[in-house]
Amino acid sequence: MAKVETIVFLSLVLDLFAFTIPLPLFPRLIDWYTTREISDPNGFLSQTLRFVSTIRGLLYKPSLHSQKWDVVLLGGLMGSVFSMLQFIVSPRIGSLSDRHGRKKILLITMIGNILSALVWIKSTTFASYMLSRVIGGLSEGNVQLAIAILSDVTTPENRSKALAHVGIAFAICFCIGPPIGAYFASKPLPAANTFGIEFNVYAVPAIITLILLSVETVFLIVALPETRGKGIKPVESKIKSNGKPINGATRPKTNSPEQRMKILKSLRTLHLLFLGIFSGVEFTLTFLTFDLFDWDNKQNGMLIGSIGIISALLQGGYVRRATSNIGEGVMARRGVSSCALALVFLAILPNYVSTNLTLSRRLLQLGAVCMAFTSATVVNSLTAFASLQCDEGGFDTTTGKPAKTHPQLAKGKALGKFRSSGQLGRAIGPLIACASYWTVGPTYTYATGAVAMFALSMHMRKIAGK
Repeated sequence: MAKVETIVFLSLVLDLFAFTIPLPLFPRLIDWYTTREISDPNGFLSQTLRFVSTIRGLLYKPSLHSQKWDVVLLGGLMGSVFSMLQFIVSPRIGSLSDRHGRKKILLITMIGNILSALVWIKSTTFASYMLSRVIGGLSEGNVQLAIAILSDVTTPENRSKALAHVGIAFAICFCIGPPIGAYFASKPLPAANTFGIEFNVYAVPAIITLILLSVETVFLIVALPETRGKGIKPVESKIKSNGKPINGATRPKTNSPEQRMKILKSLRTLHLLFLGIFSGVEFTLTFLTFDLFDWDNKQNGMLIGSIGIISALLQGGYVRRATSNIGEGVMARRGVSSCALALVFLAILPNYVSTNLTLSRRLLQLGAVCMAFTSATVVNSLTAFASLQCDEGGFDTTTGKPAKTHPQLAKGKALGKFRSSGQLGRAIGPLIACASYWTVGPTYTYATGAVAMFALSMHMRKIAGK
């Protein structure tokens, strides 16, 4: 089991490095394409920008920088396209892995990821770059299949600890990947080595992405075993003196398939609502620091990086140990409550910028720490909770044949649908948050989000059991 956990963690690091490298480049890419294609009013980019400008005009009318905000909003739409495609394809990828094996489907998705990077290297038009994003959105399956693989090789008692590797990989790569992408964006291909072929202005980051994905694919071929159908038999939970299990995980075997499907449905709804709000906060945070503090890209990068570092430390030190004692539902609820508190700090902050700049920055720092705790807890805990409702699979101890599983409780399909719900939240959350931010301002936007998060936390009491 430990070997598979290490293999999955290393593959996630490679995959997420590749995923995070282009994130800081979206605005600059759009600027480059705009310079090249703006003279063609009927081109794909011109038509897309007109659509964005029309939508923006319905929501707010800035006196300055309207073209700049259109570019930012277009960057958000580009991210939403990726998440929306993930929403559509994730359940299908999960179902295919249940039928044909995790490793085989994972390697097929890696082919799509490599193709996406190849198209990016040569994408000299906005339409071709969007094609690479579409291919990537339809192909990305590493995270959800990594979760399914870890669920295959762990017992309910140690699953939360194993799935913490996913969150740690995210935190590490989101700290380091974007700066790497930004650094190599300033290193164009030497003209003498292009052999007269035109490449994307950021072909070097694209090539690095391609190398990372190729190395990951070879590594998976060589090192990863097939885990489907190799479930580990759960061990009996030890009982405290008060009659409750020492491990706080919810035991799926104590519930009927119908009850577990009902719990999974509730978890998908929570995942959707939480990520819809949280991703909106993440996306607008840099607008807040730009508008109120006039921060540059370096300062925003340090803020986001600090959130990632704190999140990784919390996951590696606190979350992995505490979850086994308090349970996945309670840990997730604590993270949601922390996000509500962060939104309270962010809602108050604008009122002190002009009168007490030091206090407003302290409020921003407190909000960042609370967001880091949220990042370290909610998604991983909800994912582990969802995995505990799935059939464990493996082999029947009496007959030696593969154990029967309920069609809706097979790990690949159930966890694919769970991830899909979160991707829908990531697709629509930033757009709604931007519309609210530019229409009613940050105070009302974050205050509304805080109320929604507190309500979500209260609703989770039933599932969390506390």
